[in-house]
Amino acid sequence: MNNKHKASVVKVIISDVDGVLTDGGIIYDSQGNESKRFHVRDGLMMKHIQSLGFKVGVITGRDSSVVRKRCEELGLAFHYHGIKDKIQCYEKIKATYNFSDVEVAYIGDDWNDLSLLQRVGFSAAPVDAAEAVRKSVDFLLHSKGGEGAFRELAEYILKSQNQYETLLNNFFKP
Repeated sequence: MNNKHKASVVKVIISDVDGVLTDGGIIYDSQGNESKRFHVRDGLMMKHIQSLGFKVGVITGRDSSVVRKRCEELGLAFHYHGIKDKIQCYEKIKATYNFSDVEVAYIGDDWNDLSLLQRVGFSAAPVDAAEAVRKSVDFLLHSKGGEGAFRELAEYILKSQNQYETLLNNFFKP
């Protein structure tokens, strides 16, 4: 099955955070406060693709108040933090929303994402992902983590489903 066909049946997009929605860096100030840099284009796409009926969420291995705040701000359908077993969490999501593996796209960048990347119907990774991840995904993006990788994946899925123009038209309605 080719990538366009795999992407054409996706209904759920799940993303890792560090190294995908961010560049993977973690910054602590002198008081120990954490900060991260998110790409605004990823956030815009996450908000608007949900308007077409897609479920969008994150599963991240770290538990960060900064990430929780960003997920809530974007109105994600679900977000799980501090997850060590991403497959177990994924099974919970599938049961909650009643989706099959082929209907799910996942984007990750490192070894802890490999089992989930191999499980879903359509897998993707930023161009700067770990080598083992780059070699195992269906779709290697041109974007680096934190530089619009989620946006690139979502646009590919929308175009595969002939919904890209619909989203653009909805965006420009008053």
